[in-house]
Amino acid sequence: MSDADMNKTADSDKIRKKFWKAMADSPCVMIALEGDLRHAIPMRAQLDKDANSAIWFYTSGHNRLAKGGAAMMQFSAKGHDLFACVSGNLTEETDEAIIDKHWNNAAAAWYEEGRQDPSLLMLRLDLHDAEIWEADPGVVGLFKMVTGITMKGDELGDHAKIPL
Repeated sequence: MSDADMNKTADSDKIRKKFWKAMADSPCVMIALEGDLRHAIPMRAQLDKDANSAIWFYTSGHNRLAKGGAAMMQFSAKGHDLFACVSGNLTEETDEAIIDKHWNNAAAAWYEEGRQDPSLLMLRLDLHDAEIWEADPGVVGLFKMVTGITMKGDELGDHAKIPL
């Protein structure tokens, strides 16, 4: 592997770790099924530190995402310093152990009958890949933004296309 390839891999690993940390700090995302021209839906992600290629969501069987399929998820970090667009496939999660593992008060607040609510559905987004933008302009970038000097793309932060 060349030095350039090793640096690219290191950069991808760094931005991937920042993505997962930002998701843990603020797990709210927008999701839409591919080919569905309706607006994306806000969802609260249920993250598992041991499963870095899937994210879960509690919803209702009446939600338009319930049918599953190819999906796109958008994420913006709390501080607006990291943005991601993630592709994946939504499917119903049927493993009761996983459904129970992620159940919490925030999820319970949405269901009249709690965990036993007949409308409760858990979806799993199996992640394929992502484009992640890190908005960290640094000193030179900040100076250019404040003074109106034209910025180059790499002066605003890192950008990576990564498999998840």
